Amino acid sequence: MRLQRTLKERFGFDSFRLGQEAVIRDVLGKQSQIAILPTGSGKSLCFQLPAYLMEGTVLIISPLVALMEDQVATLKQQGEKRVVALNSSYSYHERERILSTLHHYKFIFISPEMLTVSKVAHKIQQIKIAFVVVDEAHCISQWGFDFRPDYLRISEFLKTLHNPSILALTATANQKVIEDITRYLNLHDPTLHIYSLDRPNLSYVINKMESEDDKTNWLINRLEKSTGPGIIYVASRKRADELAQVLKSKGESVTSYHAGMEHEDRAFVQAQFLNGDVEWICSTNAFGMGIHKDDVRQVIHEHIPATIANYVQEVGRAGRDGKLSATTLIYTEEDIRKTQFIIHEDSPKEEEIRYFGRLRTEGKSILEAAQLVGLSETGMRMLHYYFERFSIDETIDQIKKQSAEKEAALKQMIGLVEEKNCIRERILYFFGENLEVNPEICCGNCQPNHTGMLNLAKREQSNRKWSDWSERLTQLLG
Repeated sequence: MRLQRTLKERFGFDSFRLGQEAVIRDVLGKQSQIAILPTGSGKSLCFQLPAYLMEGTVLIISPLVALMEDQVATLKQQGEKRVVALNSSYSYHERERILSTLHHYKFIFISPEMLTVSKVAHKIQQIKIAFVVVDEAHCISQWGFDFRPDYLRISEFLKTLHNPSILALTATANQKVIEDITRYLNLHDPTLHIYSLDRPNLSYVINKMESEDDKTNWLINRLEKSTGPGIIYVASRKRADELAQVLKSKGESVTSYHAGMEHEDRAFVQAQFLNGDVEWICSTNAFGMGIHKDDVRQVIHEHIPATIANYVQEVGRAGRDGKLSATTLIYTEEDIRKTQFIIHEDSPKEEEIRYFGRLRTEGKSILEAAQLVGLSETGMRMLHYYFERFSIDETIDQIKKQSAEKEAALKQMIGLVEEKNCIRERILYFFGENLEVNPEICCGNCQPNHTGMLNLAKREQSNRKWSDWSERLTQLLG
């Protein structure tokens, strides 16, 4: 009764969605767990509700500023004032102000990198932690080994909190990812809550094209004949900007989004999309995680993602409202070679690792050594992490192993793209599931005449299409 009453009074719901109640009961029982719940299933409730039934603060480790800000905004809309995010977007003085009052907050959202800042870590250690949430926990396996090794340091910080119970949340995790989460969070016999990631309301279509021009023309035609809201995922920042300009010149309501933009510009574009002021986003994979827009009708890839897990994460942003939505991947043979280059671009080569090691032995700082070797920022972070734990030869072996795993993951993705079996069935098989029943609209392989158009015929837009964000801002501000 207590759970039902809190659910109604705090959140306005009469019943739990699939999986929520079981996860919440284990949180209240202080049982560490890994919960794999499909996109749109209400994962945030799994830590928000028990927080009100337990003493202390909930620490939520989150991967992206956009995701933190969205969840903070949602809690504030629900009337919760004791919520804050700690991340790199704050100025020094703002961060100091937050740290001085940290003990007053019920919910603290924080990035893995911020946990390595000694002053921040010390402040957190001084407050009572009810439990710790690792949101989007698949990032430990997806990003931790190269892009963001501070994910692999989370367990070191948790030890300083005397190992509170952990709730690791994600929408996508196969057996390897579950093992990585368990190992790198140092979880001992965690409870597993695993629910099917099948989304019967999503259709899947994959089309091979002959050239980049063919892909661009296909996109022009698709947007001309169908409606969004939609996300178009591309391989590079340059392509995001160029494609957005091409589509905008055809009269479409579209803009670009990528990590090369200023934080304020990204926030503005995100707000435009969420508010319906822009219908389409051309983006790298920087867009989507934490963007809670239920009515995304289409997700289009015009490149090949590096892994099936990445692909499923990205297409999962469509149809969160349960209505029919289309996912389409278009590619050329050259896209396979581009993705192969991208996955290895930042990985240090053996000779670079040995040179970096010699420079460190000679007393060069990490930054100096990285600059002399010519490492990317990602490469520097990788070697910093591995050199803390391994010898030079062991580091070389570790990075070679990662490269082999990336190649294997890309090979699986290429198999999904090129083979003519049911796309839905292959996706579920990758995550250890079997497809019990094909939905009426499944995929382009099961229904060769299916184009992914569904009921997305172009409609008259009730809102004006703004050709330029500065024009929209002028209108808003008078």
